Amino acid sequence: MTPTKVAILMGSDSDLPIMKEVAETLKAFDVPFYMTVLSAHRTPEATFEFAKTARNKGYGAIIAGAGGAAHLAGVLAGITTLPVIGVPIKSKSLSGVDSLYSTVQMPPGVPVATVAIDGAQNAALLAVQILATADNKLVQKLTDYKKTLKEKVVKKARKVESYTRCL
Repeated sequence: MTPTKVAILMGSDSDLPIMKEVAETLKAFDVPFYMTVLSAHRTPEATFEFAKTARNKGYGAIIAGAGGAAHLAGVLAGITTLPVIGVPIKSKSLSGVDSLYSTVQMPPGVPVATVAIDGAQNAALLAVQILATADNKLVQKLTDYKKTLKEKVVKKARKVESYTRCL
């Protein structure tokens, strides 16, 4: 079975304002996803069960967002063989640095690809790139997307350059 979908998991519904960017980005690439709340600390059994069965359910990647202690991505990565992408969520007390360290500092053998604090869009794009290794339609969509990024920068450069005066 070729993996075709992405799991979007978050430690709390308070992470939804950031994690919905993952959903919107995946929608733009027509990548199916499932999104829910699982807590490494408050629902460890459900988290374990999800990670254990995700591959057989057709997931090709898991994106886990969490703030504060942010152990969700690491717990998932410790259980599944799927790629896990961590999104550290900005916290009130330490501005997300605590979330970043909790997500990125994994022991050897438990990799978690980690994006920037609140970097949900990049997490989604990384998941699309992972799925694209087995899906030529996604390769084309990514190619088109990168082309639009380039065009936007060129347009902005022309606008900025229009202010230039040669002396």
